[in-house]
Amino acid sequence: MSEGVRIDKWLWAVRIFKTRSLASDHCKSAKVTIGGISVKPSKIIHIDEVISVKRPPAIFSYKVKGLISKRVSASLAAKHVENITPQAELDKLAQVKESVFFKRERGTGRPTKKERRDIDKLRT
Repeated sequence: MSEGVRIDKWLWAVRIFKTRSLASDHCKSAKVTIGGISVKPSKIIHIDEVISVKRPPAIFSYKVKGLISKRVSASLAAKHVENITPQAELDKLAQVKESVFFKRERGTGRPTKKERRDIDKLRT
């Protein structure tokens, strides 16, 4: 299949999205771009194109290494895509995880009312 594959099928097949309809919806809402231009779900992609996917707070970049239109195992799918997301974007993701979640030790049970108020203060 050297002529190309639809972008929504490829995004689903290489496991960037869990369902093809999610991939299609992201394309329709201009969250998937190639070269800075938003694409429709029916856009045909080719090898060595760079695809950007906006998933707030980060923008992930992927390079097309192979064309597949059927969903395969994760180990096989990894051969068809290369994650070239800059480290700065990955740091944004880590920063949000640190700021939103409150760490509790395992086995301490449910939080008390006072602990719950403290957690709520940290989130706001």
